[in-house]
Amino acid sequence: MVVLAVVGPLVWGEAAGRIDAAAILQGASPEHPLGTDNLGRDLLARVLVAGRYSLLLALAATLVGAVAGVVLGTLPSVLPRRAARLVTATVNALVAFPGLLLAMFTAVVTGLGARGAVLGIGAAIAPGFARLTQTLAARVAGADYVAAARMLGVPRRRILTRHVLPNIAEPLILNLAQAFGGALLGLAGMSFLGLGVQPPQYDWGRLLFDGFPRIYVTPEVALGPAAAIALAGIGFNLLGDALARAAARTSATGAPAPAPAAAPPGEPDPGAVLEVRDLTVAFPGGLTPVREVSLSVAPGEIVGLVGESGSGKSLTAAAIGGLVPYPGTVTYGALRLGGRDVATLSDRELGTALAMVFQDPLAALNPALKVGGQLAEVAVVHEGASRAEARRRAVDRLGHVHLPEPERLAGRHPHELSGGMRQRAVIAMGLMGTPRLIVADEPTTALDVTVQRQILRLLREVVDETGAATLFISHDIAVVGELCDRVVVMYAGRVVEELPAGRLAGGAAHPYTKALIASLPDLDTDRERPLAGIPGAQPGPADVGPGCAFAPRCALATARCESDRPELAARGAGQRVACWEA
Repeated sequence: MVVLAVVGPLVWGEAAGRIDAAAILQGASPEHPLGTDNLGRDLLARVLVAGRYSLLLALAATLVGAVAGVVLGTLPSVLPRRAARLVTATVNALVAFPGLLLAMFTAVVTGLGARGAVLGIGAAIAPGFARLTQTLAARVAGADYVAAARMLGVPRRRILTRHVLPNIAEPLILNLAQAFGGALLGLAGMSFLGLGVQPPQYDWGRLLFDGFPRIYVTPEVALGPAAAIALAGIGFNLLGDALARAAARTSATGAPAPAPAAAPPGEPDPGAVLEVRDLTVAFPGGLTPVREVSLSVAPGEIVGLVGESGSGKSLTAAAIGGLVPYPGTVTYGALRLGGRDVATLSDRELGTALAMVFQDPLAALNPALKVGGQLAEVAVVHEGASRAEARRRAVDRLGHVHLPEPERLAGRHPHELSGGMRQRAVIAMGLMGTPRLIVADEPTTALDVTVQRQILRLLREVVDETGAATLFISHDIAVVGELCDRVVVMYAGRVVEELPAGRLAGGAAHPYTKALIASLPDLDTDRERPLAGIPGAQPGPADVGPGCAFAPRCALATARCESDRPELAARGAGQRVACWEA
């Protein structure tokens, strides 16, 4: 359609304007496939030429609606409370008002013709854009960096243009394509009703208006512009859908951030359910929060992944499950589940072989659906089970994780369960299939100590019974040492030590691992002295230097630590450490 709009007037412009008194109001013929109008002008040529004017008017209306909507939608985020409520009420009223009536009213007030139609359709589009913008901006406006900007006295206009709009631009731009299709249909409707383009100008809607009285005698004169309107509207709506799907992908479509060359994948490890080699997660702007992580988990083994907040633990789990958000890119030398590359697994295979247990069970469960239905959906979608069979299995799995009265709990909503019960329900959801790998991302952080111990005991029971490999992620090294068979310690996106859990207290070699253990108080800790801590802060993903990332906080650091990064090297049976001074 865009190409037609560019070349149409150049190729068929003369034919579209040529008056032929001998061919007035003719039907379809070899010379005029769509017939002629009341001046003998060829309608096919006029339909092809009208594409440029129709698309330009639609573009103008879309821009008018988008600009007005974005302004209305962002104002509540920066205005005082009363003014923000007034703007919000205005947007709500406009959204409730029928769009076509709003467009017609605006067109009549501003004057018939192309300008009035553009302003009318723009006014009809604006409330939808305003509502979308308001929803997106409200989420950004609650962020800490926006609150900090307000405390520093940053002007409202600068907060809007620097902090709010850049973070919501992408979904708004994607919505433009769909809005463009709607504007094209709306303008055609306005012209068809006589409120839009007026002679001697013409767009597709005007051609349809002129040909409609003849539709019962020579229907082709109306079908031509109607087909053009329908094809263009559907095309731009499909374009918007395609752009939205492309933006929702978990990896960026552009060139990935520079990452170290991965080693050849080699042969799969026959003794590992999960095998990760040189896993790197990068984001645009030089941010690499996960750097060349390698680990493996054997059947029936629980491997703990531990480190400070921001060390890359959860993002590593997300990369394993294919959940890295856009625009992140994931590269690896090997990422195998059951000996197969995860990229070759279908959604059904991955959904049954991998179970994810998240930190917040209330966020992991849909609050609008009953617990039993959410569990049953796993079996229906991934295994093709009938609803009755899936329901029976859901009740069985709820009882399997020691929930009392599973039949009754299956009929409840998540908010009707306690935190520990919800976490058990999430674990039961993972057991609806036959998982070979369970990834538990800080599943006990939001629970009290008593419930936490119950969940840990349940995880151990599940692993012992099913033989599933488990990757347990936590910032609590005491919990990891109690539950896990092996421990992998991460710092600033890299693995710095790996060792058996039984040697964690007395056999740790890396200064960071030792500092984590030393920071745990016990019954012998002198309460008269301050608690042990690690001085300094972990570097951000963009601030990691060429040497050891822990060097600025390490008492053993040397000049070599600052300039050269140590690689993981074997240190005794089952232990690897990345430290020059260990």
